[in-house]
Amino acid sequence: MKANVRRWAAVLGAIVAASVADAADPESGPAFTDRAWRLELYQVGDAKEEFITLHRVVEEPVWPENPGHQLSPFELGRYAVKVIEIASNRLLFNRGFDSMFGEYKTTTPAIEGVRRVFEKTVRIPAPRRPVRVLIERRDIANILHPLFTAEIDPADYHIVKESPAMGDRILEIQTTGEPWRRVDFVFLSEGYAAEDADKFQADAARFTSYLFGLEPYKGARDRFNVRAVFRPSPERSMDEPRQGSFKATVLDASFNAFDLDRYMLIEANHRMHRMAAQVPYDAIIVLVNSRRYGGGSIGFDYCVTTTDHSSSLQVFVHELGHSFAGLADEYYASEVSYNDFYPKGIEPLEPNITALLDPSNIKWKDLVSPGIALPTPYGKEEIEALQAERQKLRKALAERKAAAAKSRGGEGEDRAAEAEFQSKDKELSARIDGIRKSFAGLEDKVGAFEGAGYASRGLYRPQMHCLMISSPKNEFCRVCQKAIRDTIDFFAGSK
Repeated sequence: MKANVRRWAAVLGAIVAASVADAADPESGPAFTDRAWRLELYQVGDAKEEFITLHRVVEEPVWPENPGHQLSPFELGRYAVKVIEIASNRLLFNRGFDSMFGEYKTTTPAIEGVRRVFEKTVRIPAPRRPVRVLIERRDIANILHPLFTAEIDPADYHIVKESPAMGDRILEIQTTGEPWRRVDFVFLSEGYAAEDADKFQADAARFTSYLFGLEPYKGARDRFNVRAVFRPSPERSMDEPRQGSFKATVLDASFNAFDLDRYMLIEANHRMHRMAAQVPYDAIIVLVNSRRYGGGSIGFDYCVTTTDHSSSLQVFVHELGHSFAGLADEYYASEVSYNDFYPKGIEPLEPNITALLDPSNIKWKDLVSPGIALPTPYGKEEIEALQAERQKLRKALAERKAAAAKSRGGEGEDRAAEAEFQSKDKELSARIDGIRKSFAGLEDKVGAFEGAGYASRGLYRPQMHCLMISSPKNEFCRVCQKAIRDTIDFFAGSK
């Protein structure tokens, strides 16, 4: 592993001038070195108050991002980091990001004033001269405001410059070019025992193969490097607090994030980034050795999924859509822990959902199908009314069965109730199928379909089906594909 780190550092050191050319000043020269700084932070607070404190700055041997893209064109993330050169007051670098604390702020405990502490890691290219690091957060209207600032001198001896090598097993799954001209993904092991090393390697290869079978990743496979880092855990699997099951694992992955049973996140954020820093990486994917369904992600940081459920591969690409390209959830009929995650009357930042405040200027207007109505009727209200009627029937059947069980001759009444329910349910199901078939011609159209971002009303998605909601064809909608391609271009450079 140490040889790998030295090799990357030596290769990158030979192109320092190229890697910082865009941030060079004619008088003072390049603004950045070929290395990276990892800012290990803590976020503290509740829904009303929030504080950030800097734990330490760690220098990494490789800054893997595209050297021509120090300033991001994307208005994404509920937070932003900016690097400003103190002497010239020049903005040298900026990135949007999300955090676990940012999600916690919208939950009921946070609203009730329960304060919590979360780890957060922010990475920036290592500057040559003193800089001011500014972290901003968005208000309810998505306007950025200062939250934290620190002045850091590269000569400060407190900056940690230890080797990133930790004795882990490093796997090269595919290498197609130098990191600053490629998108670099890294898989990390979680809940794999020492004897599971081969299984982890096979899992990482399997997930890689699946990813590159889907567009737009399929057409861009040669623009990716993929590596994996294996570190054994004392126990297999992950924590499941609601089931009373806790495991000793490398990254302390846990279900019941924000008390949601299927949501898994990692609070050991600093440790996760220290593990990933052994290789060049733009995005982290944590594979959890478990058959259980579920996963999670934090935008522009990492995604995590179990490996051995029948839906694990689909969960993976969905969660990667969040963490890599900043895509929003397009589903709405599902339990979440958030309160007003997308405030009414405010256009969401994410590229694939909209409040449709201006139908004539919808954010994906260049992809809208000719002649389609905005918003786009697709039988939603009729289907939901019939589905509600089916739920009402089920409830009535259960009550009738309970009452029949208490009376003599209840068995006959129970059969009669079941037969009556089956007849009515079959009729309602047929009516739902008929409505869906009548709108089948819209399945490949781009419009504005109501129901997205955890809201049945007021938020819209681009197409009826997508991997960010559900997809019979197992594909991303055209708007999400474009957003992913734009992200690939940002990290790897346009072809």
